[in-house]
Amino acid sequence: MPILKIARMGHPILAQTAKPVPDPTAPRVKQLVRNMVETMRDADGAGLAAPQVHVSRRVVIFQAPPERSLPGLGEEEAFDHMAPLTVLINPEVEILTEEMEDGWEGCLSVPGLTGVVPRYTHIRYRGYNPEGDLIEREAKGFHARVVQHEYDHLDGILYPQRMTDLSTLMFTSETRHWEEVAEGDEEE
Repeated sequence: MPILKIARMGHPILAQTAKPVPDPTAPRVKQLVRNMVETMRDADGAGLAAPQVHVSRRVVIFQAPPERSLPGLGEEEAFDHMAPLTVLINPEVEILTEEMEDGWEGCLSVPGLTGVVPRYTHIRYRGYNPEGDLIEREAKGFHARVVQHEYDHLDGILYPQRMTDLSTLMFTSETRHWEEVAEGDEEE
């Protein structure tokens, strides 16, 4: 299966609203999903949306553990390779709380950068898998964050557009300075 080229910030497809998938069970959709899974794994990502691979359709995949907390900015948000892979076609997201939490996010379409993004802490999502089965789940913490991040791609939104403090947008290699500051604050 081919590794697909990932669109980077600035490419017009990332700013568009993706179109619904008419038939989630179509062979072309199943092939797209297989290629997206290979691409996400090759890039060591936690999720991927079809617009990121130059396909303007409402398809996302992600691999996030069902339970994960985000205690503060210093938490490493690496994903769990053992978490279940989820495919959502024509997903919908419902916010279940007004509570939001800041957390570091990165993106395969914004390589080498990371930033602090506020996200809702409790959501419900639903969508179809490639067999046409409805998937409906509630998610909290990192799981909810990943779903919201990937869902944003379907509406042409990249995580820097959700940031409330652009001073936290930085090269991934520089986040160690923030962690050092956070550790120094804890010692006081």
